[in-house]
Amino acid sequence: MASDTASTRAPLDELMMAMDVVDTLRHDERIALKELGSDDRDAAMIQRLREIYTSQGIEVSDRILREGVENLKQNRFVYSPPAAGFQRTLALIYVTRMRWTKAIAILLILAVGAALAWHFLVAAPRERAAEALRIELTQTLPTEIAATVRRIGEVSEETAAREQAATLATSGQAALAANDATAARKALADLKALEARLLQVFDIRIVSRPGTPTGVTRIPEANTSARNYYLLVEAVTPDGQVVPQEVTSEEDGARKTVTIWGQRVPQSTFDAVRRDKEEDGIVSNPVLGSKARGKLQPEWQARVETGAITQW
Repeated sequence: MASDTASTRAPLDELMMAMDVVDTLRHDERIALKELGSDDRDAAMIQRLREIYTSQGIEVSDRILREGVENLKQNRFVYSPPAAGFQRTLALIYVTRMRWTKAIAILLILAVGAALAWHFLVAAPRERAAEALRIELTQTLPTEIAATVRRIGEVSEETAAREQAATLATSGQAALAANDATAARKALADLKALEARLLQVFDIRIVSRPGTPTGVTRIPEANTSARNYYLLVEAVTPDGQVVPQEVTSEEDGARKTVTIWGQRVPQSTFDAVRRDKEEDGIVSNPVLGSKARGKLQPEWQARVETGAITQW
């Protein structure tokens, strides 16, 4: 068993020594470059190597020295990189695969993330919005416009209201044909406002409470010798709720939504209400007019004139 171990170690030691001899020759330019390049016999190199190892206290056999010289000539124990070409490129790709596969994986993750972000944050919402608009233009708006016109026709007791509804419906249909959702929505909103107006039921009552005047007068700028008379009124439902009204002021032309406005009346109506209030401090008959279901305008119970104000 010991002899087997020794025989295994001996060739290994000799191999290492042969490699060392080649390495010594390669690094000693005086031997490798000059002696090998000359026509002198290899004995001169072997003698030089023997001197080097002897000076280091190392005994090397002539056989190993000769093998070292031959190995140097044959470039043994020297790494020669492969020539450039397709196989070398494949080898380099394989050797560096861990580095570039990580980079590709990161780029792939970033690309997938960007694609998902674009889809969920931009493309999908845009597609949903486009589909919602298509449904609105082809189904929702046409259906609601037609239904509102039908309800107006059922509730209205005035030809003017039905004609107004037809005009708004025509405008809405034209907007739908032009794929103009904004204009179609506007037509539908106006139709619903008309319907709401027709459904309203309230009395126009003269205001008679502390802190608020019952009537005011104005001297118009266009005719300073004249005087306009106004009764302050509000729209009150049968259950006592005040209904805001859109009123256009004849003084500045501004249209406002108000709860109290000044309704213009002739002096005779104004004086009658004033005398009524002067008797006991209250207006005995505060109802100036009534708005019935299906009607656009109220029916007045006293004489009134066209015109109103929103400030006093």
